[in-house]
Amino acid sequence: MKPKLVVLSGAGISAESGLRTFRDSDGLWEGHDVYEVASPTGWQNNPSLVQEFYNLRRKDVLAAMPNAAHSGLAQLEQWYDVRVITQNIDDLHERGGSTRVLHLHGEILKMRSVHDETTLYEIREDIQMGQLAPDGGQFRPHVVWFGEDVSMIQPAVLEIVQADVFVLIGTSLNVYPAAGLVNYLRADVPRYIIDKKIPPVSDSHSWTLIEKPATEGVEELLALLQP
Repeated sequence: MKPKLVVLSGAGISAESGLRTFRDSDGLWEGHDVYEVASPTGWQNNPSLVQEFYNLRRKDVLAAMPNAAHSGLAQLEQWYDVRVITQNIDDLHERGGSTRVLHLHGEILKMRSVHDETTLYEIREDIQMGQLAPDGGQFRPHVVWFGEDVSMIQPAVLEIVQADVFVLIGTSLNVYPAAGLVNYLRADVPRYIIDKKIPPVSDSHSWTLIEKPATEGVEELLALLQP
C-alpha cells in the first residue's frame, strides 16, 4: 500500500500561474476591501458587485494554466497516495493531474443557490443577477466567504490525521480554520514547507524548510521524496 502524502496548498502555488493572491499587503483586492466582495454582508449590500467580482475571477482561472508545481505534485501519485487539500478556488491542481483534491473554500467553476449549499452546478460563464436555481434562489458562486462556515474542514482533518508525509505549500497560515489543520498531524510525520517566505510554525525545527517559489520548491521536493 502506498504511503499517504497530504498536501495543504494556498495562493502561493497558483501565483506562478498568474493568479493574484487574495490579499495584498494593503488588505485590498482589485481595489476592493475584501469584505465588500467576499462576505455575506458584502453580498447583502451589493450583490451585483460581488457577482461581477467573482465573474472576473472565473475568467482569470479559465485563462490560467497549471504550472510545474501543480504537475509535480501529480507526479508524486506514482509513489504515494496523494491527497491535496487546497485553500484555492481554482481548478489548477485538477488540470495539473492531481486526482484527489479537496477544496476547503469552494470552487469558482461551480455555483449554487443562495438557499442550498449542497446542490452544485458547473459554471464556466458569468453568473447573472436574476439567474435562479430550480429552488427559486439566486445563483451565487460556490465559494466560502469570510464569516461563513468551512464545511469541508472536517473531511480535511480526517485526511490530515492519516498522513504519513505532509507538505505545506504556498500558504501563509493566516486564514483559520485552515491554518489550524497542521495541529492535527501525528508527531512522527515528516513535514515539509515550500514557500518564498516561510510562514511561522510552532515547531519549525521538525520541518524541512524549502524557501523557494512553488515551482522550484516542488522540484526539490520530488528529488527528496522519490523512492
